Amino acid sequence: MAYELPVMLNCEGRLCLIIGGGKVAERKASALREAGARLCVISPLLKSARLAGWADDGSIEWKARAYREGDLNGAFLVHAATDAPDVNAKIAADADRLGILVNVASEGSSGSFTNPAVLRRGRLTVAIATSGAGPMASVTIKEQLEHQFGEEYEAYLDFLYRMRTAIKDEVELPEQRRCLLHKLYRLDILEEIRRGDNANAPWDPDKIKQWIEQNREE
Repeated sequence: MAYELPVMLNCEGRLCLIIGGGKVAERKASALREAGARLCVISPLLKSARLAGWADDGSIEWKARAYREGDLNGAFLVHAATDAPDVNAKIAADADRLGILVNVASEGSSGSFTNPAVLRRGRLTVAIATSGAGPMASVTIKEQLEHQFGEEYEAYLDFLYRMRTAIKDEVELPEQRRCLLHKLYRLDILEEIRRGDNANAPWDPDKIKQWIEQNREE
């Protein structure tokens, strides 16, 4: 069995296409909008009210027609999300020929990528894929992980991000940086957040700087 390769794609500002205008297309569009993609939907009709709203306010570009050859030119990735399997297959073949990433809603295995179930806690992203065992299995596992990784992880990772950024800005020597980062990850800040101590913003900039100065020479 060949396993799929997990990756995190940077779609910000990149042209991403969705062929289709229904609920599946809406879900794909929602995820791509969150990722900052430049989004174009191609479909004669927008059956999804949310898609129609995004088209009206300019959040997405809508081409009100059926898919045709040449539509994929310049795209970073494409979702084939029509209700016609033969059209989806044509889109997949065109994308493969052009070297464009493609997801096929009607038959995931015929595309070059699939969309996992996703759990987000601020900067934390947990993706769950079951290699064909079924979407319900992914949903069940996601629900279990939601209890394990609670809302406190959003504040925790924001804290780690601010600390890591400050260390990189304040400390020039690589060895000192490594030492401070090791000390940082040993701090039990997550437990403090769970107890409600400084839950909204653990450590202000002055305290961060003070901690760096106290620990950089130890």
